Amino acid sequence: MIKNYIQLIKPGYIIANCFTAAAGFFLASKGKSFSPSIFIVTIIAIASGMIAACIVNNYIDRGIDSKMERTKSRALVTGAISPKYAIFLAVGFAILSVVLFVLFTNLLTLIVGAVGLFVYLVLYSILKRRSSWSTLIGSIPGAVVPVAGYTAFAGRFDLGATLLFLLLVFWQMPHFYAIALYRREEYRNAHLPVLPVAAGVTVTKAHILFYCIAFAVVAYLLSLTGYTGKIYLIGMLILSVGWIFYATAGYFEENVDLWARKMFFLSLLINVGMCILIITDHFML
Repeated sequence: MIKNYIQLIKPGYIIANCFTAAAGFFLASKGKSFSPSIFIVTIIAIASGMIAACIVNNYIDRGIDSKMERTKSRALVTGAISPKYAIFLAVGFAILSVVLFVLFTNLLTLIVGAVGLFVYLVLYSILKRRSSWSTLIGSIPGAVVPVAGYTAFAGRFDLGATLLFLLLVFWQMPHFYAIALYRREEYRNAHLPVLPVAAGVTVTKAHILFYCIAFAVVAYLLSLTGYTGKIYLIGMLILSVGWIFYATAGYFEENVDLWARKMFFLSLLINVGMCILIITDHFML
């Protein structure tokens, strides 16, 4: 029973995104004092909204999930959890998220979160069945998460929020394309036009390299514009160059699936490292 609910709310995904939300909050609060309780409530509000989104997404995609090996055992596919009960849970978490945002943060953060949910549950859900561009659209909700952390403290959407948004968009693209590469046959069988299916492996590798370079540029701009310091800059330089190097090496790898899997896990390390550096930078005055 517990396993079914774990599959439904995807705790690993929630925790990872809360980590980026925390990075956004600490980026906005660099050099300033803040209430730890507000930080905790912000993370809970963001997590609640994401849980609601995950449940609804599972509900929408249960037809597709039944056709893919890695998702065919999900609770809404097997019937272990009823669709009506899943929607009831989603509404409950959504209400909790809205209440916390309204009472403890600001209207801007609520709007940012609402935009992310709309793109994820409406635009992305429609496009993922029709176009390979859905991956880019699908990166927007993930990039909104740290921005919500940022605006929860700052109360404004400024250059720092914009760069943070772009940083997460450019990080997600190689991450998602790597998954699509080594699971391309599953996506093909489910009739989902992800880039490796629609345009091939070589084109996907080129996109991965492009976005790794774009990620490095935006990571540098955060320091150039004064939002982060030297520790962050040095750390991100090492991570970014390493990521670009491995993306370039993909052109010479014959085992595409193995390279893509390693690229996927490397992207996770890049994300963790980025968040740690931003949070650490907060304390390096």
